[in-house]
Amino acid sequence: MTLDEWLASADQALRTLSGGAHAARALPQASEADLTPQERQLSGALLRVDHVGEVCAQALYQAQGLTARSPQLRQQMQRAAAEEVDHLAWTERRLEQLGARTSLLNPLWYAGAFGIGLLAGWAGDRWSLGFVVETERQVEQHLAGHLDRLPSADAPSRAIVEQMKVDEAQHAAAAELNGAVSLPAPIRLAMRLAARVMTQTARYV
Repeated sequence: MTLDEWLASADQALRTLSGGAHAARALPQASEADLTPQERQLSGALLRVDHVGEVCAQALYQAQGLTARSPQLRQQMQRAAAEEVDHLAWTERRLEQLGARTSLLNPLWYAGAFGIGLLAGWAGDRWSLGFVVETERQVEQHLAGHLDRLPSADAPSRAIVEQMKVDEAQHAAAAELNGAVSLPAPIRLAMRLAARVMTQTARYV
């Protein structure tokens, strides 16, 4: 890991946490409908959780890219991180449209995810890829749950979450193809418990 790589990672952290992310792909479009105050509040809470997930994704991929042993894996992590920037920008914009805010604890979420990403990367490339597979599978399930809970009238939010779900599945599949190992059950369980704490907290804070 070079100083330039660390500086680039720090710059990305500042960009992630400062807001104003710019997507390379167009925002998924759907017809806007009138939402009740309760529906707007629910969508805002769910999208805030999804935005936190994208903050964590940036941290994880940045850390795993720094610790990757092979140039190929480093490039794969960078590509995935770039796609996650789209998700970050989309959720930020939708939160603004809903009149909702991002999580006040984003710096904490980022720091924690970055540390976990470093540990996964230091364990070796195949373990790092295994961590990607398990993370993306859990995120995909989480997004599916949000699609079940988002108001049916909130087509714009649903379109964003649906595209995010497709992208996360592709990231998991790519990691599997590149030699990911299956993580032990205790690690998968710990990841689920940590994600549950984060999602429950981010809905409100």
